[in-house]
Amino acid sequence: MKDNFSTQSDHYAKYRPTYPPELFDYLLSITPSHQTAWDCGTGNGQVAFELAKRFEQVYATDVSQAQIDNASQANNITYSVQPAEQTNFDNNFFDLIVVAQAIHWFDFEKFYNEVRRTVKANALLCVTGYGMIQVSAEVDAVIDHFYRNVIDSYWDAERKYVDENYQTIPFPFEEIEAPEFANVLEWNSEHLMGYLNTWSAVKHFIKQNGYNPVDELKLEIEKHWGNDDFKRVKFPVLLRIGKV
Repeated sequence: MKDNFSTQSDHYAKYRPTYPPELFDYLLSITPSHQTAWDCGTGNGQVAFELAKRFEQVYATDVSQAQIDNASQANNITYSVQPAEQTNFDNNFFDLIVVAQAIHWFDFEKFYNEVRRTVKANALLCVTGYGMIQVSAEVDAVIDHFYRNVIDSYWDAERKYVDENYQTIPFPFEEIEAPEFANVLEWNSEHLMGYLNTWSAVKHFIKQNGYNPVDELKLEIEKHWGNDDFKRVKFPVLLRIGKV
């Protein structure tokens, strides 16, 4: 898998959105056993941290040591630097595997083979992520223009799977129809800019052009931000769950 997130990994931990607690409560309710969970492509460890509140032991992997160095800690989380497609975990080990905003970077076939190898009977695979941020009609229009017209060509090809809400990824498992979830947060404009600066396409743009396009975007967004220090922002949660 690619590693687009080792640089400024502390920003990734600080500015990326979390996931709603209701999502993890739901996963707990449908998982037959709660002994072991694997957060694959853990990034800043936010999912591992939530799983650790609900499972006896959580294993979290990423290809980026820098990300893991900035990850959320708990006594029952074991972090390791490993690719998703080839790990040192035992056969028939996990009750639940979660991949959050990462599966589009994986080699699907090799990863799914690793899933089948490492899960217990009746275990679940949860593929989740989040769609485009929603703030207000005016701010959303500015961000959408930036996304589609300024940095569009700088996204990796794999980004299309996120744009397609993970509905077009290969998913060769018996799928469970899950409820819809959304993550609603209170952000100020500084947090929004920090989040936009974590986009991999922005990093690619800076590397190729020598300047940050978010600086100009910030001026446009501030025109529509108004007097409110904080605004309600919403991320629709992408979710596919399968019995392995």
